Amino acid sequence: MMSSRAAAACRRFASIAFALALAGCAATLPPEPVADLKTASDQTNADRVAQARLELAAAYFARDQLSTALDEVKRVLEVRPDLPEALNLRGLIYAAMGQPALAEASFRRAQALAPQDGDVRHNFGWFLCQQQRYDEADAQFVAALALPHYRSFARTMLAQGACQARAGQLHRADGTLSRAYELDPTNLAVAYNLSDVLYRLGEFERARFYIRRVNQRREAANAQSLWLATRIEHRLGNAALVRQIGGELRDRFPQSPQALLFEKGRFDD
Repeated sequence: MMSSRAAAACRRFASIAFALALAGCAATLPPEPVADLKTASDQTNADRVAQARLELAAAYFARDQLSTALDEVKRVLEVRPDLPEALNLRGLIYAAMGQPALAEASFRRAQALAPQDGDVRHNFGWFLCQQQRYDEADAQFVAALALPHYRSFARTMLAQGACQARAGQLHRADGTLSRAYELDPTNLAVAYNLSDVLYRLGEFERARFYIRRVNQRREAANAQSLWLATRIEHRLGNAALVRQIGGELRDRFPQSPQALLFEKGRFDD
C-alpha cells in the first residue's frame, strides 16, 4: 500500500505535470493502448528501403526516365508488395509507357488496398479519361472529391473539367472548371482550360478574361495560350489585338504550329 508521504507527493506533482505524477504513482497508470500511432521510429528497415526507392522512382518518373523509374518501383514492391503508393506510381509509369492493361491493373490493385486514397482515384480517373472511358473517369473524380479527408479539390476539378470537355460536355466542363477557379484563382492551368471551354461555347468575353490571366504572366504564356487569345480577339473583331498578340506568338514561338496557323490566317483550325 502507498505511504501517506508518497500519496502527498503524487497530489503535489499532479498539478504540475500529469505524466510526472503517474511516474511516482504506479497504482494510477492507465492501461496500455491497443495500438499506438505509427511514427518514424516504428519504421522497419524494409519500410525505409521502400520509401527511399519510391522517392527515387518518382524522381526518375518526373524526368521521364520511365524504364529506370519502373525498375525502382519493382524493387519497392519486392519488399512491400502491398504498398498503394508504389502501385499508384507503377500505374502512372505504365500509362506513360503506353501499356494501358498493366496500368489499369496497377491502379485497381492500389485502389483495392487504399479505397480512401484520393490521389489513386484522381490518377485512375485521368487514366480512364485518356482511354476515352469518360463515364468511368467521372465516377472516379466524383469519388475522390467526396472523400472526407481529401483536399486537392482544384486539381481534381481541373482534371474532371478537362475530361468533360474532351467528352464534348462543354456546359458541364464550364461549371466544373468555374468551381475549380473559385477554389484556386491562381491556378493558370484552370484558367487556360476554362478559357478554351468558353471559347468553344462562344462566350468570348468570358474566355478573354481567363486567358488574359494566363498571358499577363510572360513566363506562363506559351504558343497555345497566345494562340487562344489571338482567336478570341479575332472572334470579337479586335483586329489590332489580333496583330499584337499574334505578333508576340510569331516572335516568341516562330517554329510552333500555332505561329504557322497565324501566318496563314487560319483562326478556326
